[in-house]
Amino acid sequence: MAVPAGAPDDDVVDVVSRLIRFDTTNTGEPETTKGEAECAQWVARQLDEVGYQTEYVESGAPGRGNVFARLPGEHRSRGALLVHGHLDVVPAEAAEWSVHPFSGAIENGYVWGRGAVDMKNMVGMMIVVARHFRRAGIVPPRDLLFAFLADEEHGGKYGSQWLVDNRPDLFEGVTEAIGEVGGFSLTVPCRDGGERRLYLIETAEKGLQWMRLTARRAAGHGSMVHDHNAVTDVAEAVARLGRHRFPLVLTDTVVQFLAAVSDETGHRLDSGSSDVEGEIDKLGPVARIVKATLRDTVNPTMLRAGYKANVVPATAEAVLDCRVLPGRQAAFEAEVDELIGPDVTREWIRNLPPYQTGFDGDLVDAMNAAVLAVDPGARTVPYMLSGGTDAKAFARLGIRCFGFVPLRLPPELDFASLFHGVDERVPVDALRFGTQVLAHFLTHC
Repeated sequence: MAVPAGAPDDDVVDVVSRLIRFDTTNTGEPETTKGEAECAQWVARQLDEVGYQTEYVESGAPGRGNVFARLPGEHRSRGALLVHGHLDVVPAEAAEWSVHPFSGAIENGYVWGRGAVDMKNMVGMMIVVARHFRRAGIVPPRDLLFAFLADEEHGGKYGSQWLVDNRPDLFEGVTEAIGEVGGFSLTVPCRDGGERRLYLIETAEKGLQWMRLTARRAAGHGSMVHDHNAVTDVAEAVARLGRHRFPLVLTDTVVQFLAAVSDETGHRLDSGSSDVEGEIDKLGPVARIVKATLRDTVNPTMLRAGYKANVVPATAEAVLDCRVLPGRQAAFEAEVDELIGPDVTREWIRNLPPYQTGFDGDLVDAMNAAVLAVDPGARTVPYMLSGGTDAKAFARLGIRCFGFVPLRLPPELDFASLFHGVDERVPVDALRFGTQVLAHFLTHC
């Protein structure tokens, strides 16, 4: 097996900046989502240029572009590794930003713009490493399938989910995958007074489930007395759910993460702690992500009812964003049904189940070795993502999925706030670090 010689030829910083300049805003509506095809075709050209045979696929609707490129490995009998990243981004209001969100500005040691951390950083690393491997004649130990995908930011209906349902042949032979959101560093204080970087590798994620509540009552005049009102029924159900605190549940992945942090910091972070959430708050901004993996959550996001001020409507609806822990679906639904009561019905309008795998095996060993090769004093640990990724689609094919986008971050950076946030940005040094780690990993995976 060949080993990478020298640094990749392309500068990942420039590539990520160029990717950000493609406005690939995903509004959730096909008619107003734009830019994915143009960006995907640009990615294909970068790979075609160095000898890849790329396949461009539009998934489910015009312009929802996806690109695939396979690099044959040394041991063709081994399962292939899927390396995936999405090209779409959430909307951004330019007036709220310090720089234009689609400028790709490189300032003050950062690349700025929508998608810098979610997830054109990884897409840029993928392009640079893939091009380097072809130019240098590097043969990885197994087939690598690079996938650049559409529509992740709206659940993958026109991206990964469509591809799994309609083009499973594209993933033939794939047994494992890496994608977002993991591999970034968390600096924690050590019990000896120093600090240590922990690299969080995603081995689990909560379910991504959007629920519609509906109440139906007789319509009537707004001046009359009404014993029952659909708006009131839905509003009360939403308020109960929005204020409800679901029980603390420590899954295997979370237990392993908390044990690793406890080992380093000396803080007691387990179910026996009198205030495990208070202890987690000491981790800083990343605590928002970690605490969201301790419980199921329901957040009301949309309300709809009525068409005129003096008409009591016959129906009222609400949409709620539900995130459910692995193994909790039945208990969660029972708890929800008790809270909404008999006069409100519920239905899933998006139901992507939780996912969890173990922190073990040769691929985990390769991720650990790659991080330590570039940051020898670090430690890799598993964690659960409170959100959802394209891994939910690939898991349906029996693919074992991990989140691994290696980034060495400044301790003071509030990384969690940058996902979908204003002034999204990624450190230049983190991109170059990640490219080194990814190249090492893909030659030993």
